[in-house]
Amino acid sequence: MALVADTETQAAGLTGRAAGGPSEAEPLLALRGITKRFRTKRQDTLALDDVTLEVRPREFICIVGPSGCGKSTLLNIAAGIDTEYDGEALFEGTPIRGMAQERAVVFQEPALFPWLNVRANVEFGLKLRGVPQEQRRDIVDRHLALVNLSRFDRAYIHELSGGMKQRVQLARGLAVEPHVLLMDEPFAALDAQTRDDLQLELQTVWTRIGTTVLFVTHNVREAVILGDRVVVMSPSPGRIKSIIDINLERPRTPDDHAVADLAAAVRYELQNTGVAPEPRYAI
Repeated sequence: MALVADTETQAAGLTGRAAGGPSEAEPLLALRGITKRFRTKRQDTLALDDVTLEVRPREFICIVGPSGCGKSTLLNIAAGIDTEYDGEALFEGTPIRGMAQERAVVFQEPALFPWLNVRANVEFGLKLRGVPQEQRRDIVDRHLALVNLSRFDRAYIHELSGGMKQRVQLARGLAVEPHVLLMDEPFAALDAQTRDDLQLELQTVWTRIGTTVLFVTHNVREAVILGDRVVVMSPSPGRIKSIIDINLERPRTPDDHAVADLAAAVRYELQNTGVAPEPRYAI
């Protein structure tokens, strides 16, 4: 399949984006010239090399690349977890100095408190911020309904399936109303059916609320199903090889022919080891 640069399509906006999401807005999150080294007594490893990426409000960006290319490292820098790097990471034009409530993180393994039930886990961040009890109750009710967990609000974590745990983690992240949701392979450990279900559910949730999302995944088809744009990274040291616009209506499913075709195009980019400039593609 040929990849054709299409700046007019970009300027017009993509039909797959949440309603009202501007295509030419100022970046909400900007990573510019990010270079990251891991230094030990034995070796000096260049993990990221001059990575530049801008994420606009209400965009859903997926990052794919081979193992060890620095995808999670880049996400940690955007989250403010990792602050030792060259270049600049900006949120709303202000340098990122550490973690902040505007940027919530959803990890691959659910970081939930087993001694708390579902409701208390979702409520946890709100309590830390001093949100009044009545308001907390309304917020938790709304977000549990959003992820279809209302009837499990009194269940404990050990009573939940893997997919349900990830829904709790998603609800907790969204409950604090972050400007950016950073997701690090949240569905990687799930079975295929649960993963398909959560991909569809995440699309529904995102379309309703329009939170900006930066999503790391190894799964090419998942990236095409979820993303407005797919960022393809090169093998270590990680560089942005290409950015592919996904101009498909939502909801998308793994069985859609257009999804399969675009996934093949992304896979081609991954398998072609030559490092290219950073074109932006539309199919």
